[in-house]
Amino acid sequence: MSSKKRILSAIQPTGNMHFGNYFGAVQNWVRLQKEYECVYGVVDYHAMSMPYNPKKLRENTWNILFNLIAVGVDIDNLFIQSLIPEHAELSWIFNCFCSYGQLSRMTQFKDKSLQSKDKASDEFISAGLFGYPVLQAADILIYKADFVPVGKDQEQHLELTRNIAERFNRQVGKEYFVLPETLFTKIPKVMSTADPTKKMSKSAGDKHHITVFAEEARIRKQIKSAVTDTGENTEGKMSAGVENLFSLLEASGKTEAHNSLMDSYNSGSLKYSELKEEVANGLVDLSAVFKARKGEIEGNKKEIKAQIKASSAQIRKRAQQTVREVKELAGLANVKF
Repeated sequence: MSSKKRILSAIQPTGNMHFGNYFGAVQNWVRLQKEYECVYGVVDYHAMSMPYNPKKLRENTWNILFNLIAVGVDIDNLFIQSLIPEHAELSWIFNCFCSYGQLSRMTQFKDKSLQSKDKASDEFISAGLFGYPVLQAADILIYKADFVPVGKDQEQHLELTRNIAERFNRQVGKEYFVLPETLFTKIPKVMSTADPTKKMSKSAGDKHHITVFAEEARIRKQIKSAVTDTGENTEGKMSAGVENLFSLLEASGKTEAHNSLMDSYNSGSLKYSELKEEVANGLVDLSAVFKARKGEIEGNKKEIKAQIKASSAQIRKRAQQTVREVKELAGLANVKF
């Protein structure tokens, strides 16, 4: 058994990775592998909570896995959620340790239900969308994660996870689950360059996200058209658009350019065109490295799929052990394997 602290994080399979995903989460995943025992999932059950196409879901699941490997995630740390059915089993048990009131206060449910209404003509909102924070708690606690790297917008979900763990522990009379702690990313929330008041997101439309594997011309065009000033009263503070561009520049590793342009901003001599050019350069340079790696993956998909299935099977052993112990503690009929 590893003496390292354990990290759990996951991503939904919603197509190609964008820089919001990468800087907000995945870049940190790669770094964390060096000092923690890491378990990273592609959570396809969660993707079902919104209107979706079954064929596209399967394609997106494999595509995001290839993306993750291309940007540096270790294949042995990866699993596909639906290959580990214990997640769903533990989620049901946790439903019985979570109140309706807690779920009704989740802000992301309100946001995503509005998106669901926009996408579905019959305004269908699934019960899965309402209850998916409980499945998310199962994703975390099933591996007894010590830390969960999250953006600020996910803090509420982790607090719910901790509440469920505490209630379970009290009910069974044993401190079984550790209470996972947050590890906030350096850039907790990457904003859209088209509207810096909104989070970078694919669901908001093409102009609101920049794909990691996009063509160079596309990346440069989106940064060139980035909003800098939105007319808001900043009272001497940096505008949201300019702040977002500086954040992207720093995250892309262009520290020297970031510091130099920040000096220009502080002296009142900053040219937005220069800032945008450096941001574009940083993103293009990163993208070129990742695209080269993905090109290697494209020619080896069959073997990589087999490796991911094998890593999922290995990771599942931990989940099976947790569910056996939970069922025993909860007074359920249990089968010794």
